[in-house]
Amino acid sequence: MRVTSSGSPRNKTPLYLLHVRQNTCNPMPGETLNAPAPVRRVAPMTRNLPRSLLYSIFARIGGSGLDTDAFETLRASYRGGFLGKAIAYDNRQKEIPASLIHSLRWHPVRLISFLDRPYYYGAKKKYLDWITSRHLATGRYDLFHSWSGDCLRTLQVARRNHIPSVLEIPTWHRDGGKEKIVQSRVGASPGETAAFPKWKARLLLHRKRFIKEYELADLLLVLSEKAAKTFRVRGFPDEKLFYLPRGVFRAVFAGALIERKGIQHLLEAWHRLNLRDAELWLVGFVHEEAKPYLKQFWRDNIRVVGFVPDPENYLSQGTVHVFPSQWEGSAKVTYEAAACALPQITTREAGDVVRDGIEGIIVKPADISAIAGALEHLYQHPEIAQEMGAAARRRVVENFTWDHFRTRLLDAYETAMRMAQ
Repeated sequence: MRVTSSGSPRNKTPLYLLHVRQNTCNPMPGETLNAPAPVRRVAPMTRNLPRSLLYSIFARIGGSGLDTDAFETLRASYRGGFLGKAIAYDNRQKEIPASLIHSLRWHPVRLISFLDRPYYYGAKKKYLDWITSRHLATGRYDLFHSWSGDCLRTLQVARRNHIPSVLEIPTWHRDGGKEKIVQSRVGASPGETAAFPKWKARLLLHRKRFIKEYELADLLLVLSEKAAKTFRVRGFPDEKLFYLPRGVFRAVFAGALIERKGIQHLLEAWHRLNLRDAELWLVGFVHEEAKPYLKQFWRDNIRVVGFVPDPENYLSQGTVHVFPSQWEGSAKVTYEAAACALPQITTREAGDVVRDGIEGIIVKPADISAIAGALEHLYQHPEIAQEMGAAARRRVVENFTWDHFRTRLLDAYETAMRMAQ
């Protein structure tokens, strides 16, 4: 459950309450999602967490793909108060202090960037491993977390110094779950001279490196049951495998699915992007005019929720609210999304809740490229989405509760009476 800057859970009932619609609707096309189950209250438990984590990854911190995974991992340890140091090839976020991240952006391996990709790629991974192993050898850390292929030398240091280690597996076992070990070797590049192979071969990542890492690590993080099975086939016990599925970037549209609210523009923008590990939830009654667009721009990561009396329960599970309406007065859903601490991609025509660059991103109606660009920006920069969401919640608390509404209403009455004098 995500927590807002005020310390309140993200899925609390919004301050700006929804007027529940009383009409009944026909069944919705597409998949209908059930409302989330109520959160079960459990007694606090004591966790045996590390004092100082050392983390390394052959990627950047903040961004898309593995960059996002790295950022969310570090966010958990930083908020938990035990992030010692992270080592990566760049830092593109602002939530975690730069002092806790050792960036290798300007690394000496650049001098051999002219080499073919397998050699350069291998050299960079081994350089990361060398730097990380020196950090771990200082004795300042009591847990090490890295990725398959990135950390053989460091895992050896961890084993010698009795430091627990966690190895993340991005795909499957190197042998793909085969019952017999398959020997694999990357051959020499075409035109390679006899003088080159010795030093170049040392740069390559051979199969035995990955296998040795699996053996040395105390815990293997796998992404799926299929991935876990490829390790079981090779004799790894269940207690060494930990299932850790990825999080997802979830964009939510809440409102009637009609052209006036820009659903066709959102669908086209979403189709253009084809974001990895992302979902689009459509919360609202599907009108006939929207169905051709759903068919034309359909992707498997779109979920049609349909009409629900409690859209805040779906907004609270989102990453961003997208509402590119072409004409509104002041859309209630923009208040609700802000109350749920969601950043928003919306139009000025939808109202004044969102200020551009503060609580979200303002786009022009029907500007598909702008919608796509805003979505991609928040997808690649989760720290910005987090900051905007927190700002949105503050804006609602400070400006848009029903108490504020009633006070303004009385001001209007007073103004009208004064004008009549």
